[in-house]
This record gives sequence, C-alpha cells and structure tokens, in this order.
Amino acid sequence: MLDYDLASVQEARNLARIASEAQKWLDEISQQEADRLVYALVQAADVNAKRLARMAVEETGFGIYQDKVIKNQFASRNVWSSVKDVKTVGVIYEDRDKKIVEIAVPVGVIMGLVPSTNPTSTVIYKAIISLKSRNAIIFSPHPSAAKCTFAAAQVMQEAAVNAGAPGGVIGCLSKVTMEATESLMRDQNVSLILATGGSGMVKAAYSVGKPALGVGPGNVPAFIERSADIKQSVANILRGKCFDNGTICASEQAVVTEECIKEQVMDEFRAQGGYFLSQKEVKQVCGFLFDDRGGMNAASVGKSPEVIAQQAGIEIPAGTKVLIGEQEGVGVAYPLSREKLTTVLAFYTEKDWHAACTRCIELLNEGGIGHTLVIHSQNEDVIREFALKKPVFRILVNTPSSLGGIGYTTGLVPALTLGSGTWGGSATSDNVSPLNLINRKRLAYHLENSMEQVSSSHGQAVLSVSNHELETIIKRVISRLA
Repeated sequence: MLDYDLASVQEARNLARIASEAQKWLDEISQQEADRLVYALVQAADVNAKRLARMAVEETGFGIYQDKVIKNQFASRNVWSSVKDVKTVGVIYEDRDKKIVEIAVPVGVIMGLVPSTNPTSTVIYKAIISLKSRNAIIFSPHPSAAKCTFAAAQVMQEAAVNAGAPGGVIGCLSKVTMEATESLMRDQNVSLILATGGSGMVKAAYSVGKPALGVGPGNVPAFIERSADIKQSVANILRGKCFDNGTICASEQAVVTEECIKEQVMDEFRAQGGYFLSQKEVKQVCGFLFDDRGGMNAASVGKSPEVIAQQAGIEIPAGTKVLIGEQEGVGVAYPLSREKLTTVLAFYTEKDWHAACTRCIELLNEGGIGHTLVIHSQNEDVIREFALKKPVFRILVNTPSSLGGIGYTTGLVPALTLGSGTWGGSATSDNVSPLNLINRKRLAYHLENSMEQVSSSHGQAVLSVSNHELETIIKRVISRLA
C-alpha cells in the first residue's frame, strides 16, 4: 500500500510538470485556435455521452443513466453554446472614454476536483471552460468514481491532442489517493484549484495557500406561495428533485408552503407521485439516509424511492417518485432539514409568506447559505421580497431548481460548479465560466486635465489646512497675552 501511495504522488508530480510545459503552448495560441480546440472537445464529449453515462452509473450506483446522458450533453452542448462567442484571448474589453484596455491572460495550470455525483459531466464541463480560457487542467477524481472520471478525461485529452494540442493540456490521476490529491493541490506548477465536491474537500482546497474556486453545499428550499399554479409548481419540484435522483447540488431539499393551500399542495403531490411518510417512517428513512455522525450515508445517494424504502423497511405505492416527510423544525432533531442528495423531501407548512420566508432562511442556514432558493408564485411583490431578503445568490422563479440553477431551464450561465459566495465560504457567487479562469491585464492611459484637477484639489486642501493652522496660532497668542 505504501508503494501505491508513493506511486500516486509521483504520478501527481509528473502530471503537474507535463501540464506546466503544455501551458507554455496554450499561452501563445489565438482565440481562433482556442475555440477550434474547445469545439473538438465538445464533439468528442457528444459522441461519448452515453458510454460515459453508463460507466458513471455502473461504477458509483448513483443516479439515472438517461439523466446522466443529458448531464453530459449539457456539459458539452449547452456550455459550448454559452462560451463559444466569449472573448478570452487578447483584448477583451475597451473603454475609450476612460482609456482603459483589458487583456486576458490565462491563470495557468488548474487542478480540478471532481465529485462522485457528477463524475463525467464535471470533467467535460471543466475541460471546456479551462481550455476556452487557455489553461491546462489536471483532474483528481473521487475514489468511488475513479474509472469513469479517468475515462472522461481520456476522451477530452485525446480530442485535444487530435486537434493539435500537446498531451499535457488535460491530465487525470489514475492512482487516486489523498496523498496524490494533496500533492497536486500544493504543487508549484498548479496555479488554481477548481473544487467541486464535498465541503471537506473544498475546505482543504482553500487551506493550501493558493487561489481556489470552491462551492458550498446546497440545501434548497422550494416555496409554493398561495398565488402559484399549484399543479405546475409540484410538477416543477418533482422534475427538479427526481432528475438524476437528486444528485445535483441545486436540487430541491424542502418544500415550504402556506396553511391556506396546504391540502391542495399535498393532494397534488400525491396525485403526481409523492408519498407522504408517517412520523415512524420518517425515522426509519432517516436511519438509512444518515450515518451516526449525521452525515449522508453514501449508500443512499442518488437512489430511487424504491431502494430507499426497501433499505428503510417500509412499503410504498408503485410509481412513487419521491418520499416526503413533514417537519416542524430545523436542525439536529429534524434530520430531513439537511441536504439530501437523493429522492427525499422535507415538507413545511407556515402561516403566511412572511413565516415561510423565515423558515427558508432557517433551512439555508442549516447548510445551504449562499447557494440557491426557488419560489413558485405569481405575485411579483412577494418574489422581489424573497430576492431581497434571502441569503442566496440564485433565486429561481417557477422552474425546477436543479435544472434552473445550472442554467438548463433559465438564462443563467450553464455550469456545473455553482459558487455560493462569501456567505457559503466560496470565493465566487457565479456559475463558474471561462471568465472566472482568466487574469485581466489593464492598460491605462493618461487622461487629459487629470493632473490639473489633482493639483487644484491638492491646492485647496493645503490652503484649508494652512488657514486652520493660522487660526490655531492666533488663538494661542491671544491666550498667552491674556
């Protein structure tokens, strides 16, 4: 085992060194060359979307094959559509009035941490945004998804080489150990860490003393307000939560609604495949969902309601899409108030939208602050109040949260790394794009009359101070004479 650990660390060092050499080539390519290179990745990802999706499901046991195909295609097609016309080389902005010119410069070799929940789509997405911004990237897979992540990285690497890039532009650890991952994080050839994964790994990325872009967990409340189209709202929530069995961090985690429409909402959930758990069944399900320390049991991640019910020892109707447990509070005593990357929802009833607003904030503070919230409503005043008051950077309206958050059903930037800002311990609140992976040189010209303005204001300041000093001296002289 010691030999394997040493070999993994050596592999990490070799990958970083080779990527550093490849970075020199990327530094010199044009926008046209970068775009041609990225398009080659998009095409390769599209061809391999189904194979990689099947590998991901088989290796991890998480999610749904068809949805992982969609994720892979989203990470290639939708991301490409978003970035293809974005300038990332040379002059990218010019302000003629202020005489400022901005010039894009690569940040350098990127280390990409890859989660087990989206192991192939994250590779496709990060490879595309990295090469679009002319940065080499090295992937560190999650141990439980090492094979499919490596396979996805190979697809991207081969496409890049066939398009004329040197081999080191895309790399991936084949020997996955904590030692190798830490070695990559700290390697002098790595300039930035792009971290998508568990909070522990993201915190580790921020602790190594170099630039990092990490994301916090999502604990997304979905509020159904009294003016909402209840049937459509429930359909949207189910679509968002059930997509890939809830493995996207922006997926809905709790439904919050008002007393006056509670029964209608519950009836609609039942009609569309929701199963409301008894309090006894909630305890049984929580016993499977969480470990003794309160963390998510990996065996429950991305599982269907049938699997969860079987493991929890309960019976559910055929065709159940999601398990729902009513909760009265938030915190340790109410486990369903936490993030659940699977097909289980918490359910809260509040007196009015003001109380619902407070409940949503409590849920966000329990583990999703800064990330995402979704509101289903036709009342623009309430929608705006939620946007102003909620401590999140994505307030989604009348859309499935998991798909809206990543930019699939909304106009947000298509991305699989969603920053939660300083509230969530992240260096960015953006849906991370190539523009987050460039440095900006600024060319600044002398402005006419600027020195005259400075001189004028400086003279006024000096005169003012001089008068003040003179008044002080006169008062002292008068005082002494008296």
